[in-house]
Amino acid sequence: MAAAASAAQHGIRVGLVDDNPNLGGQIWRQSTTGPTPEASSWIDKVRLAGVEILCGARVFDHPAPNLLHAETQNDLLELNFKRLILATGARERFLPFPGWTLPNVMGAGALQALVKSGFSITGKRVVVAGTGPLLIAVAAYLREHGAELLAICEQASSLALAKFGLSLLSHREKIVQGLSLKKKLSGVPFLTSSWPVGAEGDGVLRSVVISRHQGFEKIQCDFLASGFHLAPNIELPALLGCRLQNGFVEVDAIQQTSVRGVFCAGEPTGIGGVELALIEGQTAGHASAGGIDLAHDLLPMRRKLQKFAAALERTFTLRPELRELALPETIVCRCEDVTYGRLKLQTSWRAAKLQTRCGMGPCQGRVCGPQTQFLFGWTPDSVRPPVFPARVESLSGSDVVSTI
Repeated sequence: MAAAASAAQHGIRVGLVDDNPNLGGQIWRQSTTGPTPEASSWIDKVRLAGVEILCGARVFDHPAPNLLHAETQNDLLELNFKRLILATGARERFLPFPGWTLPNVMGAGALQALVKSGFSITGKRVVVAGTGPLLIAVAAYLREHGAELLAICEQASSLALAKFGLSLLSHREKIVQGLSLKKKLSGVPFLTSSWPVGAEGDGVLRSVVISRHQGFEKIQCDFLASGFHLAPNIELPALLGCRLQNGFVEVDAIQQTSVRGVFCAGEPTGIGGVELALIEGQTAGHASAGGIDLAHDLLPMRRKLQKFAAALERTFTLRPELRELALPETIVCRCEDVTYGRLKLQTSWRAAKLQTRCGMGPCQGRVCGPQTQFLFGWTPDSVRPPVFPARVESLSGSDVVSTI
């Protein structure tokens, strides 16, 4: 939204394609009560700027230069562009441990999204576990909506978190946000150097076993919301040929990728939070429309927020003990039911796909890919269309309904 609104200021035709049914993405996913005030502000900016909005359309292919194919619920669309800004966001990173596939064990963000869509969490006993600032935000949201928060388990150490707190001294707005969340979570145990090692239940989650202080503690609960920070959505940039570095899209000072005319903003260029994403979006929007001076004006704030992103990365780096959670029979690839024991016999991501079909199910490796990257150091060596599951008739490209 920030990129589209900024580009439209320069009098060019701008289209915004979002695979969600409403504007707002994941961070501002609209609940049953409507968008947040901050989301509403950006939605208004996009509409007032005259941006053409297309929601519920998912880009799955790049069949030719300056052309994308997108699929809606019923139709296939051709999207033509002179310049392209990719803002594909990020997803939760999951790690496998015994019982993680039990019903009611889910991603922290996933449970929040479920509640936003109308699911009642009132009175449910919830443990939030993993790593990253998302845990705190999700915990506060769930408590506000009636959940009984039993514990927040953060794998980072108290020392790492203390150093992170010191890095916030130059980000007063972050301190304010942190104090607000702390107030909302008053009385909820916050356990550092702590993580789930097993989930137990008789067909549905009944308890979670937590590693804490080199011992174990069992907590009876109804839901485990677990997430180990974020993994960038880089499949579409990779399909377009954008150069990657350390698992992220490489961009220059104005957010342009290695492919001329293709820009990228937000989490695919580095996990940094909503404020950095907005600045990068505005930078890409201005630069793509020829407003280089306006893009350069945003560089100081971009650099400041990138330092915060670097502090995030240092603080919430996954500890090596988490590689030892899975047992041989623990499923890693849920789409194809591939176990840790089978994957451990393989030598690379390509070998795992060939021998076990890991990463070849409906999620296209979005869940197991980041897991195997952490567990075994594997890196996907190619991206092929479709980057999302698509209808056969859409893949043929012969039934285009609309060209935009």
